[in-house]
Amino acid sequence: MADIVIMGAGLGGAVMAYEMKDKMRPQDKLTVVTKDPIYHFVPSNPWVAVGWRSRQAVEVDLAPTLAKRGIAFKPVPVVKVFPNENRLELADGSAIRYDYLVIATGPELAFDEIEGLGPDANTSSICHIDHALKAGVSFEEFCKNPGPIVTGAVQGASCFGPAYEFTFILETELRRRRIRDRVPMTFVTAEPYIGHLGLDGVGDTKGLLEGEMRDHHIKWITSARVKKVEPGKMTIEEVADDGSIKATRELPFAYSMMLPAFRGVAPLRGVDGLVNPRGFVIVDKHQQNPKYPNVFGIGVCVAIPPVGPTPVPCGVPKTGFMIESMVTAAALNIGQLLRGEKPTYQGTWNAICLADFGDSGVAFVAQPQIPPRNVNWSSSGRWVHAAKLGFEKYFLRKMRKGASEPFYESAALKVLGIDKLKAVTTD
Repeated sequence: MADIVIMGAGLGGAVMAYEMKDKMRPQDKLTVVTKDPIYHFVPSNPWVAVGWRSRQAVEVDLAPTLAKRGIAFKPVPVVKVFPNENRLELADGSAIRYDYLVIATGPELAFDEIEGLGPDANTSSICHIDHALKAGVSFEEFCKNPGPIVTGAVQGASCFGPAYEFTFILETELRRRRIRDRVPMTFVTAEPYIGHLGLDGVGDTKGLLEGEMRDHHIKWITSARVKKVEPGKMTIEEVADDGSIKATRELPFAYSMMLPAFRGVAPLRGVDGLVNPRGFVIVDKHQQNPKYPNVFGIGVCVAIPPVGPTPVPCGVPKTGFMIESMVTAAALNIGQLLRGEKPTYQGTWNAICLADFGDSGVAFVAQPQIPPRNVNWSSSGRWVHAAKLGFEKYFLRKMRKGASEPFYESAALKVLGIDKLKAVTTD
């Protein structure tokens, strides 16, 4: 018998639990440890922030779902990971030992790295459903007395798609409320160009997104470094290609949503050989940590180097299909180890992204997500909005049932008609 522990229950952790249950032996025990007993569908957060979704509509209570699958569940935060001892220390004073550990914590949001940034200071966030709900309250107050809006992603951010989504969703909602003409909008991003996305673009995302910005009368500033945010004022530096500061600007705003940089969570940071200096989990092609081979990492907590140098630091996003490919590979590899075999599965890190704009959107397919690619495609249109709606419905239905099939892979076939984006390959 082996004890398998999954640390975290967001997208990666929850899906990992369902897939691992099917890959382990009958005598093995699977436990999920997490600080949050409720799963929420993060891609819906932009809709939550403008009142298009309620909290209840996008949440899943994990306890009954996991219990139905025979998975133990401990909703208690982890304080520290001790990989030399195969042990987790929990906030309630207890400890959990493991034979195999899967780290799926997601990131810590580094709002504190910029003065005045974040939902407890002067900007909104859509990174968590609590933040999205708070952003919605602020947006309703804003609509009573409209003014300039500044949205985007700060230096070191590694998740740019939601910043674009929320910007265009805001623009759609402002038009619906007949106050768009009273709201100048500016998109501020660390990316070297619009549509870079931390991936050096996918297909013609540069042209598509610049065109959407122009069509919706949204100005933009790229290679931007946010220095500080005061109430109603954001100070930024525009950085030249050689790293010099070519301009310092003060942007007034009545409402702002800026995505922060990510870092590894506190229980992992500083564990030599497990994480990099930023606290992200080091893994090999099998999602396995080189120093601690019984520890696997999946999802946003995994360390991935940037695709190339940029004037302002940009991280690499971990999109849903990419995360799912890590999950499937890790589950299959642990299954092999349990049976005395060597791990042979690799995540393809293919990507499907649906960026909803409220009444249209931009989609891309990248095989693999990080260039160079075998497939490098993007498109736009109203169909993207319809596909995003269909995917949300499909994903949440499967999550509530505790389905173990690969969510994104099956949804690609059922919702988008794409049947060639496989999650894993073998050595």
